[in-house]
Amino acid sequence: MTKTDSILDVLYEEPGPRTKKRIAFFTLLSIVILVFILLLIVIQFARTGQLAPRYWNFFLRRTTWLFILKGLGGTVEVALTAMAMTFAFGFLLMFGRVRGNALARFISRCLVEFIRGVPTLLFLYFFFFVTPMLGIKMSAFWKITLPVAISASSTVAEVLRSGVNAVPKGQWEAALSLGLSGNMTFFKIIFPQAFRYVVPSLISELVIILKDTTYAYIVSFNDLMQNASVLISNYDALLSVYLVSAVIYILINYILNKCSAALASKRK
Repeated sequence: MTKTDSILDVLYEEPGPRTKKRIAFFTLLSIVILVFILLLIVIQFARTGQLAPRYWNFFLRRTTWLFILKGLGGTVEVALTAMAMTFAFGFLLMFGRVRGNALARFISRCLVEFIRGVPTLLFLYFFFFVTPMLGIKMSAFWKITLPVAISASSTVAEVLRSGVNAVPKGQWEAALSLGLSGNMTFFKIIFPQAFRYVVPSLISELVIILKDTTYAYIVSFNDLMQNASVLISNYDALLSVYLVSAVIYILINYILNKCSAALASKRK
């Protein structure tokens, strides 16, 4: 595997003419089946009255969309802040494993394994229930941002470490032979290249962080899901509100995935 190959290039060969026809056939068949299933769902919704105008008319109001966008703004704020903190935490854990002494490597490895094994929800419960008992007061924003950032930091640490390991060892030796110190070599030569290798993976991690922000309803932070719950309470429209919210999340994640794919293709 060369540095310019993507994982798809390694795992899959270019399909031949017969394979391409099979792929086209099964793709078309899958689309037909999916459309049929969606049609059945719509018919069932119509039978149960879920498509009645009263469940959808409030989406024609400007105030409804302003309320949804306000919640979306909270979601984006938490996601971006958590991603910045995740990168900082992940970098420290990676640096401890790559450049630290024996004790730092041991501690960093233990932290990575511990964080990886604890669900995000448990971290959130810790900041929501335990920290107030310790006399630490936090806003709802930090009660959701910190656990999400900590939970994702172990993955980012391993992603960054894989990027560092992907840089040819000869570059370490060449830089050291020129008189550069180990840390100077790492920050000026090795890490900038490693970061370029893993940027698509970091963007994919942002998708996971964005989905983890849906836990914000536990701490009553005004994100998209919390505001969606308010709309459901006001209009008794569970299906329509959750459907619109799901579409918004899907569009955001689709854009992020496309950005990741575009960055990956530029490295080829």
